[in-house]
Amino acid sequence: MKRLGYSLIGLAAVAAVGVWLLPHLIWRIPSRYVAAYFPEPVQAWAVSGQVGVLPTAVSSVDASALLVVATATPTVTAEPTTSPTETATAVPNATASPTTPPTNTPIPTSTPAPTATPLPFAASARLNNITHHFQEWNNCGPATIAMSLSYFGVYKRQIETAAILKPNPEDRNVTPHEMVSYVNNFTNVKAITRANGDWDMMRRFLSHGIPVVIETGIDPPGSFSWMEWYGHYLLVVAYDDAAETVWVFDSWLGTTDTVETYVDDAGNVVAQASQTGNGRTLSYAEFDNYWRQFNRTYIALYRPEQEGVVQTIIGPQLADEVMWAQGAARAQAEVTAEPDNAYLWFNLGTNLTELGQYESAALAFDKARELGLPARMLWYQFGPYEAYYQLGRYEEVITLTSLTLERRPYFEESFYYRGLAYNALGRTAEADADFANAVQFNPNNRLADN
Repeated sequence: MKRLGYSLIGLAAVAAVGVWLLPHLIWRIPSRYVAAYFPEPVQAWAVSGQVGVLPTAVSSVDASALLVVATATPTVTAEPTTSPTETATAVPNATASPTTPPTNTPIPTSTPAPTATPLPFAASARLNNITHHFQEWNNCGPATIAMSLSYFGVYKRQIETAAILKPNPEDRNVTPHEMVSYVNNFTNVKAITRANGDWDMMRRFLSHGIPVVIETGIDPPGSFSWMEWYGHYLLVVAYDDAAETVWVFDSWLGTTDTVETYVDDAGNVVAQASQTGNGRTLSYAEFDNYWRQFNRTYIALYRPEQEGVVQTIIGPQLADEVMWAQGAARAQAEVTAEPDNAYLWFNLGTNLTELGQYESAALAFDKARELGLPARMLWYQFGPYEAYYQLGRYEEVITLTSLTLERRPYFEESFYYRGLAYNALGRTAEADADFANAVQFNPNNRLADN
């Protein structure tokens, strides 16, 4: 009888460990593989701690002072036919008291030198001879850069690009700057990343044989919808104005519109078996809706002799202060037109942070969080950390970074910013540990050396 009691206790212990361990194991499985076919309760365990929304800063955020002061609400189109207008807009002063709405002051701008006449673009264009790569685990950045380089006859396996871009396979985020650095330092191709891109710019790049990678949001389709929102990279390969359609090579979902799955010999459930299509299609409106969730950030790849063409296409936004000022004006106009769109408030915060207007940036981020942002947002974009840190909101930086790192300690940027906050609070041992973790996790990202 005693032996039976011990056996039952042992079985109960094993079961308890199993219940605890199962979700911790499942979230380590590549989510486009077997995890997608577990029962729904297991799927919920698999993504627990990484979906849902970010916690809010305060219960009610009055960010009306950040809206455009105008007699009429500006109209914002999904794909502007001309560059956005930056006139008659205002952004609050960063030095205003946090207890009262900031005072509207003009966005700081610089006067760019005269530029050449904008390059023409075709009504449609397509880039050919690109080798598609299906991404491995958390590998959309390295895979997308590898397929982009193939356009220039530079054939890299994603294992080669990943070795530099994300030495730790668990790294959930490769930034555009890291990808550009890889291209410029390890190939004979050139690359540049900017924010606040627009549709005319995109058409000019493709019309002149320059592939563009965009950073974008994605709501996984079909049987993968349970995974919820992610950040993603897409390679833009074609467009057609008459059809208002964009074609993209997608490292996760492939090169056709039919998102299917198959089980490979190893038992992995693989999304989209076909690599023979011309690209997944997106309408202009759908393309821009997801692109603007990342402040319309893009990477242009080009041959060294195309440097002048690229500079002409980008124009005054080659200068950071112009790019961020124009981005802030655009985001301000868009958020005035769509005040319930959390992503647009986040964009406004990002641009204002880069302009050093931290008070106003933090207010925009607070509003975005109140409206509801995916918990994964801070996997990819770090403006709130910087703005809150500059304003002395150290405990909030610690709260947000710790939330990101709680179940997935795979973000060197979160370690870095938490280290800064700990250091500012005099918690030097914890700061040193976080800085060490940042360097150890990705020694090629030198944030914590600064």
